[in-house]
Amino acid sequence: MFHSLDDLLKILNPQVVGSLKRAIELGKWPNGVALTDQQRSLCGEAVAHWEQRHADPESRVGYVPPKATPCADKHEDERITWVDS
Repeated sequence: MFHSLDDLLKILNPQVVGSLKRAIELGKWPNGVALTDQQRSLCGEAVAHWEQRHADPESRVGYVPPKATPCADKHEDERITWVDS
């Protein structure tokens, strides 16, 4: 039995984490039983914590690479003027 998230994270390995990711994606365990909302949430939390400790940033769930250029035009010190109507 696990007494903390740290206890669980100590026994996880890449294969188990892969199985958890697959269960989250499909919404069911390998035996076909559906995940509850709580199980999906806890599995996601465990995967995220495990990846934070063991995976390169580029291989983590949800990784978005930085852009070479910003999305918007750069407006240095643009002034806003209030107009009374």
